[in-house]
Amino acid sequence: MLVSIIAQAAAGGSQAMIYQIVMWVGIIGVFYFFMIRPQQKKQKEQKELLAGIKKGDEVVTIGGLHGKVFLVDEATVTLDLDKGVKLTFDKSAISRTIKA
Repeated sequence: MLVSIIAQAAAGGSQAMIYQIVMWVGIIGVFYFFMIRPQQKKQKEQKELLAGIKKGDEVVTIGGLHGKVFLVDEATVTLDLDKGVKLTFDKSAISRTIKA
């Protein structure tokens, strides 16, 4: 039985194998260009955003809190919210900046 399966695969196998390899390369390419690459681009943009935060920028945290940057440290950001209320967050908690 195993011999007959191998004989059948050998008869038309090279042509079918090439199509199968091309199909898998295409599927991997689609996954890369539609899923992996955009995610890497988004991570790079977020990293640049966090590196460029400076005092006076208006930002929004991932929790939806709006505030003005009061102090920037290596790993934390202190936001001035309203009437002197200041809260300290990790830099990774900053979602976006608000353009004035």
